[in-house]
Amino acid sequence: MAINNGGNINNNLQESSPLLSKQDVFEEDEKMQPNVNKSKEVTAEVEPATGAGFGWTADGLPLIHGSVVGEPMGRSQWDSSLLACLGRNDEFCSSDIEVCLLGSVAPCVLYGSNVERLRFAPGTFANHCLPYSGLYLIGNSFFGWNCIAPWFSYPTRTAIRRKFNLEGTCEALNRSCGCCGSCLEDEVQHESCESTCDFATHVFCHACALCQEGRELRRRLPHPGLNAQPVLVMIPPAEQTMGRSA
Repeated sequence: MAINNGGNINNNLQESSPLLSKQDVFEEDEKMQPNVNKSKEVTAEVEPATGAGFGWTADGLPLIHGSVVGEPMGRSQWDSSLLACLGRNDEFCSSDIEVCLLGSVAPCVLYGSNVERLRFAPGTFANHCLPYSGLYLIGNSFFGWNCIAPWFSYPTRTAIRRKFNLEGTCEALNRSCGCCGSCLEDEVQHESCESTCDFATHVFCHACALCQEGRELRRRLPHPGLNAQPVLVMIPPAEQTMGRSA
């Protein structure tokens, strides 16, 4: 038992001694060197994959297989075309007919309703319907047609297109006939071109533009008045007195 203990003590001293032979140190380094080389090879194999598949955009978004994580999907088309005055034959058919009548007879009411539904705030109807009515009367009185109100109403079309990521006129022309492709390369130029097209649509097809926007909003957003929460009013009980009966 003493010998074993002594042997164990000697081994422990050898292990803890700082005077190890250089040969033992070199052997340990040689054993560790292949593992280090393997790890470097693994990282070298992983780096090209991460560089090609997981790059970063200028906005700080990761790239996976050439697409941006979190990037919005491709722009969707409008629910109905610009000249589809009566809308579509679906559950919103009666609403589409109402929109068509309002756009033909009272465009100020349709415009105010569209803005109220878009901003989702009750009370905005009068703030937009009344100014539109004044511009409508001025345009028809002095120029013979509604040429001033579109300057006031076309930003709503741009807001609808941006809110729902809808396809603009330039993109529609590029998709259908391949023109206006150069305008889509630069994002700033693209948005400026689309805003100009929104203005031109309201000037030359004003009633149709209002109706298309009304049909789109009624399919996507409920009226703000329909989401009004019921208010519970607590009425205290009437004052009671205790009296002694005769």
